Amino acid sequence: MKDPFSIEDKVTIITGGGTGIGASIAHEFASRGARLLIASRKLSHLEPVRDEIRKAGGKCEMAQCDVRDPAACEATIATAVRHFGRLDVLINNHGGSIAARSLDLSPNGWGAVVGINLNGTFFASKAAARQFIKQNTGGVIINMSTYLALRASPMAASYAAAKSAVINLTKSHASEWGGFGIRVNCIVPGPIETEAAAARGWGNPDLRAKVGRTRALGRLGRVGEIAYPCIFLASDAASYISGAMLVIDGGTAPRGE
Repeated sequence: MKDPFSIEDKVTIITGGGTGIGASIAHEFASRGARLLIASRKLSHLEPVRDEIRKAGGKCEMAQCDVRDPAACEATIATAVRHFGRLDVLINNHGGSIAARSLDLSPNGWGAVVGINLNGTFFASKAAARQFIKQNTGGVIINMSTYLALRASPMAASYAAAKSAVINLTKSHASEWGGFGIRVNCIVPGPIETEAAAARGWGNPDLRAKVGRTRALGRLGRVGEIAYPCIFLASDAASYISGAMLVIDGGTAPRGE
């Protein structure tokens, strides 16, 4: 009897697949037999992940892709199909932010953040959906938002607004494409330990502890704790889940702690 939690042989594209959460998802999917294409604007981010996966016996290709460019998204889907013959899963893990007060944020800054996080998710999802429909096999899209999208986010208004829109886009696409057997869900990570987060200041022990105290579990999350739910949502075990928002943030600490 087939394991409903299996993702073996599922052809999966992971945008932002060369660092942090994306790299963790890639390693976890590959270790379970998925066939991967990881994508990023920078090939230098992708090469180490691809080579590590291949060394461990996994199947992984890579593609340079700026998700703000619809043609680049379509080319990335085509690359995966060329290598593996089809597409089963798209994980829109890419993201980018600028820490700035709204009054100080330039139009170009606003546009860049919205372009990467919202437009990029739309363009990549649209290209994947077209491929799923062409195959007549259904498919899975997993979008990545942020817990900042669910709260006031001074210094991150553009990022939070774009990622909040991703949540609504998830629901809209789930509704539009469900008739084709396409499931679309959204993961909402809380504060996660990554190199990028450390660079923003979480490498400071005092700040790390302060952020940890905002979580009911008293700590930051680990990248694998985002990768594992992606495995579930990509598997047949989640076959009746679509348009859902899964918050993975360690819980909110009681007031005053």
